[in-house]
Amino acid sequence: MKRLAKLLAASAIAGGALLHLAAPSQAVERSRPLPQGVDVSTYDRGVDWGGGRLAFGIAKATEGTGHDDAAFAANWAKIRQNGLVRGAYHYGHPKNDPVREADHFLSAVTSAGLQPGDLLMLDLETTDGRSDHQVNAWAERWLEHVQRKTGVKAFFYSSWSFAQEHGDGLGGYPLWVAHYGKAPGRVTAPSPWKQWTIHQYASTDHDHNVSRLAADQLRGLGYNPSQR
Repeated sequence: MKRLAKLLAASAIAGGALLHLAAPSQAVERSRPLPQGVDVSTYDRGVDWGGGRLAFGIAKATEGTGHDDAAFAANWAKIRQNGLVRGAYHYGHPKNDPVREADHFLSAVTSAGLQPGDLLMLDLETTDGRSDHQVNAWAERWLEHVQRKTGVKAFFYSSWSFAQEHGDGLGGYPLWVAHYGKAPGRVTAPSPWKQWTIHQYASTDHDHNVSRLAADQLRGLGYNPSQR
């Protein structure tokens, strides 16, 4: 996700102008405190999972068809040990078969221990030279396969502009949107989503996020063995 930082910084002004055209009701009121969370990969060090300020944590699990994040198991365990809502994400590459990538991700997460309330995420930031239609179809196939295997509607993560360009038909999946040009929670959802669920608003020491949902509501979007 660090790959988004430079692109988002460059597009913040243009993206912000577009967002002003969206319905203001989509943005969360400033007076309402929002649950805070961070997302991490092997490149992140020194996260204070037990400091009391975080409600959720998200860890990179896999990428492509063969890469496992070296820090995933440790991060996955620490997030749960500190009582936070936890999520695992997969960095997708549309040049590969989506089912193979989804199965690689699920294998890593289930091996580390998939528990009730755990969130699953697809991080899609690249086209790998594929057309908009091909990227969209790839994402849809990945998400459908994960839902069929686990019963979970996985989150779709990307930048605001990438999500709008490649998200056709994916509005039924929870949206985790990156937009660094907006204050925490002051972002509107790109089409076709009606609402965002998590807003990644900064990438400093770590990637920082807020959720429009309370912790228990977030867990409600996660793994539920009875729905398999």
